Amino acid sequence: MSTPTRTQPDSPTQPHETSVESKALTSAVSAMIVPPSARNGVRRYQVSGPRVKRRVTNIIFSAVAAVIFLCSVFPVYWMINTSLQPNNEIRTPVPNFFPKDFTLGNYVTVLFEPSRSPFLPALMNSLAVTLLTVVIALVFAFLASLAVTRFRFKGRKAFILSILIIQMIPAEAMIVSTYRVLDSWSLLNTIAGLTLVYVATVLPFTIWTLRGFVNGVPVELEEAAMIDGLSRTGAFWKITFPLLAPGLVATGVFGFIQAWNEFVLALVVMSRPASQTLPVWLRTFQQANGTTDWAAIMAGSTLMAIPVVVFFLIVQGRMTSGLMSGAVKG
Repeated sequence: MSTPTRTQPDSPTQPHETSVESKALTSAVSAMIVPPSARNGVRRYQVSGPRVKRRVTNIIFSAVAAVIFLCSVFPVYWMINTSLQPNNEIRTPVPNFFPKDFTLGNYVTVLFEPSRSPFLPALMNSLAVTLLTVVIALVFAFLASLAVTRFRFKGRKAFILSILIIQMIPAEAMIVSTYRVLDSWSLLNTIAGLTLVYVATVLPFTIWTLRGFVNGVPVELEEAAMIDGLSRTGAFWKITFPLLAPGLVATGVFGFIQAWNEFVLALVVMSRPASQTLPVWLRTFQQANGTTDWAAIMAGSTLMAIPVVVFFLIVQGRMTSGLMSGAVKG
């Protein structure tokens, strides 16, 4: 009698091994069917969303910056373009974006016209008043900002508040009193008188700006230098002052521009033709009962802008670092 043969049960690991083998086979087939370039393309498509959004944002900001730049540069371009055209070409109904009849006669009129006030004396008056104003204002503002920032004294907050209040008062509101004071001191039509007025006008803004720069330099730097053997004065000149130099330059640029372009006070204080500054001198080309020489005005404005541009190019690097350091802590 034969014994029945027992069938060995399937090993429980066979289905698992089969599934692993099938997955490996499926992956191999898919790798053969789908090329690597397609797989990389799918991966790049999945991660390129933020990159595309960032690129679109950069393009939009660049376009906005370009529009703002063009709007800022166009008046300067139009001034130079007009200064290179004759008056009959300027008065045409259709504007000329490029000079058809290129001429330098307007600059010759501005510099050498005998019937008008000369350009060079007005330029020297403006340079003298502006440079004196910047130097004096920076010295007094620097000392005042150090006193307000480094020392605690009675009335300190009231002094800071008064600086803000004085800065809000327009200079035109004090023209009558300023004129009477300068007249009583015999300072009308003098460089010293106009410099004194400009220093009083620029000083509040300069003190407030330099206060932020001085406050941004930690006092611990001076204390550490004094521990190393330096005196208070030596620590200030060797440690603190080099750190404040960019702030002084940045503040001096704003003071230079404000004093260079001021018109109303210079018109009141400097009434004589020989004492005129450039903004007042430029007014002589505008006649109430005659034809305004716009080409000469644009040529004079171009010459008037050259010293400001040169000064800005000289101190540009210092000014940028000063603005950044003043923005850290105010």
